[in-house]
Amino acid sequence: MDHAQHPARRLLTVVAALAVAGGLFGLAGIGSATGDAFPAPTPQAACGPGAREETDIQGRVPQRDYDTGRVDRGYRCNTEQVAHQGETGGFKVQRYRDDAGRLCAYYDSTLLFPKDILMNAAKGLGVIVLDMSNPSKPRKTDQLVSAAMQSPHESVLVNKKRGLLAAVLGNAATNAGVLDVYDISGNCRHPQLLSTTPTAVLGHESGWAPDGKTFWAASAAGQTLTAIDVSDPVAPKPVFFQSGVNYHGLRLSGDGRTMYVAEIGNPTDGSFSSGGLRILDVSEVQDRKPDPQVRLVSELDWPERSIPQVAEPFTRNGHPYLLEVDEFANYNFTSGQDQSDAPVGAARIIDIADPANPVIVSNLRLEVHQPAARKSSQQDDPGAMSPVQGYAGHYCSVPSRSDPKLVACSMIASGLRIFDISDLRDPVEVGYFNKPVRPGSKPANPTAEGGYAMSQPAWDVAHRQVWYSDGNSGFYAVRLTNGVGALLN
Repeated sequence: MDHAQHPARRLLTVVAALAVAGGLFGLAGIGSATGDAFPAPTPQAACGPGAREETDIQGRVPQRDYDTGRVDRGYRCNTEQVAHQGETGGFKVQRYRDDAGRLCAYYDSTLLFPKDILMNAAKGLGVIVLDMSNPSKPRKTDQLVSAAMQSPHESVLVNKKRGLLAAVLGNAATNAGVLDVYDISGNCRHPQLLSTTPTAVLGHESGWAPDGKTFWAASAAGQTLTAIDVSDPVAPKPVFFQSGVNYHGLRLSGDGRTMYVAEIGNPTDGSFSSGGLRILDVSEVQDRKPDPQVRLVSELDWPERSIPQVAEPFTRNGHPYLLEVDEFANYNFTSGQDQSDAPVGAARIIDIADPANPVIVSNLRLEVHQPAARKSSQQDDPGAMSPVQGYAGHYCSVPSRSDPKLVACSMIASGLRIFDISDLRDPVEVGYFNKPVRPGSKPANPTAEGGYAMSQPAWDVAHRQVWYSDGNSGFYAVRLTNGVGALLN
């Protein structure tokens, strides 16, 4: 196949090139490699009754499935679709139950500009609000179109403690840091806008302190980190600002005093030469000390790293860990040569009992992420060669910060993947769900092809469901079957 002549790939490559030209992969980190061994793929799921299994190696949707029509039936293993809503999706799905017991979901509807421009022109921008009282029949009750919510990129987050929904204006590089804060505690179906302020400086990704009093914004290409005091969400005010840092997702310890940062790193030859995990002491910000200082505790890198996306903290029997995921592959955007050598970082579990010396204990990967597979014919599959799609990771999540046994990951062209982490050192895949789009099947979204699962999944534990969105096809509620859901007990 002549990749240069494929319109969807050509457009998405332009989007990636614009992000790079805008400085998305700016300033250096200080990461250090931990060894040369490339981790093996996670053992693949054994599918029970009702499966529509993949027809090739773990995670792949081959071109022949499009040719035969097999792709139109989708792929599932120990999962089943409960509901579907909408036609586009973005980077976050959030779940919240309000003070009256109403259950809601929130998801951003714009994946990338200009990829979704025609679809969004017809359907509208913004963050979609769903009434999930009956998870089998999601009902759209609102659409948030305030400044930041029209293009929040990866920043939409709910703070459950205070019932606040917030996001900053962002894009694939960075954008003006307009912060929107909504109250969702009174009626999650109709969030109430409390404030729209330029307090984030620049925007791309974000993080909440668990007490809901500090919202953090990272700008990636803008190379800024900002902490905003939202103790009074009607009048947010910045309390910390740092420039010269190229940060992605920001997650915090339960007391809000330690931050786990996905550091993007700095390209020296068109690819990422440094980056990984940074652990920061942000206690002076949390304590609201005058002129607060943020201090580096430690850094960690891994040989197969691509672009660190986020590191979610959790515990097992009180012992602290991180679930870290990398996005995309570590493409060399300037070489103009074969990109099959670009490594896919996928995901990993990191022991942080000694925060000064974090240690990787296991990896979550698919066969399509491995170097040999990337050099095979899979690079000709729909969506596989796009530098902002392909067979790679993007977001993962756990159902609880305390003793989770399952992980859900949006792995782009491979769809939603479910992993059993009962044994943290030996995870296994236990399920998947993927609804790829046939190229050319959506006139209003002409670049849509394959799976485009990019969102942080949300968990509905009571119904044994995972909610996620696919950029090419919308929001899904997926039930875990054949005993997998029992791991949520």
